[in-house]
Amino acid sequence: MLSLALAVAACDTVGGLDAATCAVRTPAAFAPFAGDVRPSAVPGVRTPGYLHADGARLVDHRGRTVRLTGVNWFGFETDAFVPHGLDRRGLGSLLDQVQRLGYNALRVPFANEMLDPRVHPAAGAIDFDHNPELVGLSSLEVLDRLIAEAGQRGLAVILDRHRAYASEAATEARGCTKDGPWYAEGWGEARWVRDWMDLAARYLGDPTVVGVDLSNEPDGSWGDDVPETDWRAAAERAGNAILAVNPELLIIVEGVGRHADFPYDHYWTGGNLAGVRSDPVRLAIPEQLVYSIHDYPASVTDQPWFASAAFPDDLPDVWEAAWGFIARDELAPILIGEFGSRLESSQDRLWLEHLMDYADELGASFTVWSLNPDSVDTGGLLEDDWRTVRRALQDELAGHLEPSAIR
Repeated sequence: MLSLALAVAACDTVGGLDAATCAVRTPAAFAPFAGDVRPSAVPGVRTPGYLHADGARLVDHRGRTVRLTGVNWFGFETDAFVPHGLDRRGLGSLLDQVQRLGYNALRVPFANEMLDPRVHPAAGAIDFDHNPELVGLSSLEVLDRLIAEAGQRGLAVILDRHRAYASEAATEARGCTKDGPWYAEGWGEARWVRDWMDLAARYLGDPTVVGVDLSNEPDGSWGDDVPETDWRAAAERAGNAILAVNPELLIIVEGVGRHADFPYDHYWTGGNLAGVRSDPVRLAIPEQLVYSIHDYPASVTDQPWFASAAFPDDLPDVWEAAWGFIARDELAPILIGEFGSRLESSQDRLWLEHLMDYADELGASFTVWSLNPDSVDTGGLLEDDWRTVRRALQDELAGHLEPSAIR
């Protein structure tokens, strides 16, 4: 069970931290994590199921190339405190469908708030007729169950720390400030790192959990040595602390939004890795590093390259400048951690075709956003009934999927 540092004062019986919680916290002034973070080397004999980097490739314990081609399934980071859709179908049934469609991995977003063992799924978030095995479980125990069931189906799991509190609206209602670059009021860097260390310990020895995405879309700086904003440095502190617990986990580091070496003012927040050229992430076990990006089409947020006369042929140049060079130069593997669209325009369809071809060219892994149909901007792989497959998206992705990641 997780031993949360700075335990909360009170929790609701169902749902997350109560409205009084922020009032009893002192505001989280930033302070870098300063624990004992000296990971030992990866054992000479690697554990079957875990992955590591060989240049731009992910490889298994035998050196065989593995490409993660998966899907995001969100909900643990929301006020439901469980993946969405469990009020409509069984957990196993949904995982069976993911496997049948040809995916080999799940990226599972969560909020730190949900890790408290006293937090339970929101009322109505689970239909227990479909999920009798989940009766009485905390949200953290539901995550345990999801990981166990995914592993039985050969699905790798990436844990994604999406935010500190379950939603911005809930955060504001509790009187807490909005999340910072990777820390928040009441959830400073030390607590963020300790939560990751606890999760690494919880799933130690279970290679179903192949990697940890340290923080979703960190809107900080890169490599400027400003402690409060330098995401590169924070990722090193957190990554090395996690590797001290499990030296075989993939440490997944997203980019930022802006960097002087990128030719445009701003890339997708979480996707700009131009700073890696001069300031790469330095982990004590370098072969456990994976860089991750997010990319979306004009229907989600317009960008200047979508208005270019050269579109869509200009897209590879944009991607190369932001992150493609990392794989091209064999610096580390790339995970396209989020991308998605309802594909209702020819422009979006061209974007997706080119992104998938570029991912194939680089051998990049990917997890599409999302399985859920209730993603407002993008929709999902499933229609609103949580059963019918959205063929336009699935058909575009099907030719790029790889076999099971767990071998």
